[in-house]
Amino acid sequence: MLAKSMMIALVGTSLMWGAAYAQNNAAPDSKNWMTTEKADQWRATKLKGLNVYNNNNEKIGDIADMIVDKTGNIQAVVIGVGGFLGMGEHDVAVPFTQLKWVDEPRSTTGQSTRSDSNKRSYPDHAVLNMTKDQLKAAPEFKFSR
Repeated sequence: MLAKSMMIALVGTSLMWGAAYAQNNAAPDSKNWMTTEKADQWRATKLKGLNVYNNNNEKIGDIADMIVDKTGNIQAVVIGVGGFLGMGEHDVAVPFTQLKWVDEPRSTTGQSTRSDSNKRSYPDHAVLNMTKDQLKAAPEFKFSR
Protein backbone atom coordinates (compact mmCIF):
# COMPACT_ATOMS: atom_id res chain seq x y z
CA MET A 1 0.00 0.00 0.00
CA LEU A 2 2.84 2.40 0.82
CA ALA A 3 4.54 1.52 -2.47
CA LYS A 4 1.30 2.23 -4.35
CA SER A 5 0.95 5.65 -2.66
CA MET A 6 4.58 6.49 -3.43
CA MET A 7 4.09 5.50 -7.08
CA ILE A 8 0.97 7.70 -7.39
CA ALA A 9 2.81 10.64 -5.78
CA LEU A 10 5.78 10.18 -8.12
CA VAL A 11 3.60 10.00 -11.24
CA GLY A 12 1.55 13.03 -10.08
CA THR A 13 4.69 15.05 -9.43
CA SER A 14 6.06 14.11 -12.84
CA LEU A 15 2.89 15.23 -14.58
CA MET A 16 2.84 18.55 -12.71
CA TRP A 17 6.53 19.16 -13.51
CA GLY A 18 5.88 18.50 -17.21
CA ALA A 19 3.01 21.01 -17.28
CA ALA A 20 5.11 23.62 -15.45
CA TYR A 21 8.05 23.05 -17.81
CA ALA A 22 5.79 23.44 -20.85
CA GLN A 23 4.43 26.74 -19.49
CA ASN A 24 7.92 28.17 -18.95
CA ASN A 25 9.12 27.10 -22.40
CA ALA A 26 6.01 27.95 -24.40
CA ALA A 27 6.64 29.46 -27.81
CA PRO A 28 6.51 33.28 -27.69
CA ASP A 29 3.71 35.10 -29.42
CA SER A 30 4.39 35.11 -33.18
CA LYS A 31 3.63 38.84 -33.48
CA ASN A 32 6.92 39.54 -31.67
CA TRP A 33 9.02 37.90 -34.39
CA MET A 34 10.09 39.26 -37.74
CA THR A 35 10.04 36.62 -40.44
CA THR A 36 11.10 38.66 -43.46
CA GLU A 37 12.36 42.14 -44.23
CA LYS A 38 9.84 44.66 -45.50
CA ALA A 39 10.14 46.80 -48.62
CA ASP A 40 11.16 49.87 -46.58
CA GLN A 41 13.84 48.04 -44.56
CA TRP A 42 17.47 47.47 -45.53
CA ARG A 43 20.17 45.22 -44.15
CA ALA A 44 23.10 47.23 -42.83
CA THR A 45 25.52 44.78 -44.43
CA LYS A 46 24.14 45.73 -47.85
CA LEU A 47 24.71 49.45 -47.22
CA LYS A 48 28.37 48.98 -46.32
CA GLY A 49 30.48 49.56 -49.42
CA LEU A 50 27.68 51.39 -51.26
CA ASN A 51 28.97 54.18 -53.48
CA VAL A 52 28.20 57.79 -52.58
CA TYR A 53 27.80 60.38 -55.34
CA ASN A 54 27.24 64.12 -55.27
CA ASN A 55 24.55 66.07 -57.08
CA ASN A 56 26.80 66.27 -60.17
CA ASN A 57 26.81 62.45 -60.44
CA GLU A 58 30.49 62.29 -59.37
CA LYS A 59 31.59 59.52 -57.03
CA ILE A 60 32.83 61.11 -53.81
CA GLY A 61 33.32 58.04 -51.62
CA ASP A 62 31.78 54.86 -50.31
CA ILE A 63 30.09 53.84 -47.08
CA ALA A 64 32.64 52.42 -44.64
CA ASP A 65 30.35 51.96 -41.62
CA MET A 66 27.34 53.27 -39.73
CA ILE A 67 27.16 54.59 -36.18
CA VAL A 68 24.12 53.32 -34.25
CA ASP A 69 22.90 54.65 -30.91
CA LYS A 70 21.58 52.54 -28.03
CA THR A 71 18.01 52.80 -29.31
CA GLY A 72 18.98 51.32 -32.68
CA ASN A 73 18.80 54.53 -34.70
CA ILE A 74 21.57 55.22 -37.20
CA GLN A 75 23.14 58.52 -36.14
CA ALA A 76 25.87 58.85 -38.75
CA VAL A 77 27.21 57.24 -41.89
CA VAL A 78 30.98 56.95 -42.13
CA ILE A 79 32.18 57.61 -45.68
CA GLY A 80 35.64 56.67 -46.91
CA VAL A 81 36.99 59.58 -48.94
CA GLY A 82 40.01 59.94 -51.19
CA GLY A 83 42.91 57.59 -51.59
CA PHE A 84 43.55 54.81 -54.03
CA LEU A 85 42.91 51.16 -53.20
CA GLY A 86 42.50 52.07 -49.54
CA MET A 87 45.78 53.98 -49.31
CA GLY A 88 45.47 57.60 -48.24
CA GLU A 89 41.74 57.27 -47.61
CA HIS A 90 40.26 58.95 -44.57
CA ASP A 91 36.84 58.54 -42.98
CA VAL A 92 34.28 61.29 -42.54
CA ALA A 93 31.05 60.87 -40.55
CA VAL A 94 27.97 62.64 -41.85
CA PRO A 95 24.47 62.57 -40.32
CA PHE A 96 22.31 59.80 -41.77
CA THR A 97 19.65 62.38 -42.69
CA GLN A 98 22.04 64.19 -45.07
CA LEU A 99 22.12 61.22 -47.43
CA LYS A 100 19.51 60.65 -50.09
CA TRP A 101 19.07 56.95 -50.84
CA VAL A 102 18.47 56.13 -54.52
CA ASP A 103 16.97 52.85 -55.70
CA GLU A 104 17.50 53.49 -59.41
CA PRO A 105 20.88 52.55 -60.87
CA ARG A 106 23.10 55.55 -61.55
CA SER A 107 22.70 56.75 -65.09
CA THR A 108 25.85 57.34 -67.14
CA THR A 109 24.03 58.03 -70.40
CA GLY A 110 21.15 60.13 -69.13
CA GLN A 111 18.81 57.11 -69.06
CA SER A 112 18.03 54.87 -66.14
CA THR A 113 18.92 51.21 -66.49
CA ARG A 114 16.56 49.31 -64.20
CA SER A 115 17.97 45.82 -64.62
CA ASP A 116 18.07 44.31 -61.14
CA SER A 117 16.75 47.16 -58.99
CA ASN A 118 13.33 45.49 -58.64
CA LYS A 119 15.02 42.38 -57.21
CA ARG A 120 17.24 44.22 -54.69
CA SER A 121 16.14 44.94 -51.16
CA TYR A 122 18.60 47.78 -50.67
CA PRO A 123 19.38 51.07 -52.46
CA ASP A 124 21.66 51.26 -55.48
CA HIS A 125 23.66 54.22 -54.17
CA ALA A 126 23.51 57.32 -51.95
CA VAL A 127 23.70 60.99 -52.87
CA LEU A 128 25.29 63.62 -50.62
CA ASN A 129 25.11 67.33 -51.43
CA MET A 130 28.88 67.92 -51.10
CA THR A 131 31.89 67.92 -53.37
CA LYS A 132 34.78 65.52 -52.98
CA ASP A 133 37.00 68.44 -51.92
CA GLN A 134 34.53 69.45 -49.18
CA LEU A 135 34.55 65.88 -47.84
CA LYS A 136 38.34 65.67 -48.00
CA ALA A 137 38.54 68.93 -46.01
CA ALA A 138 36.06 67.71 -43.38
CA PRO A 139 37.38 66.55 -40.00
CA GLU A 140 38.47 62.92 -40.04
CA PHE A 141 36.35 60.45 -38.08
CA LYS A 142 38.38 58.23 -35.75
CA PHE A 143 37.01 54.90 -34.59
CA SER A 144 37.60 54.22 -30.91
CA ARG A 145 39.14 50.91 -29.86
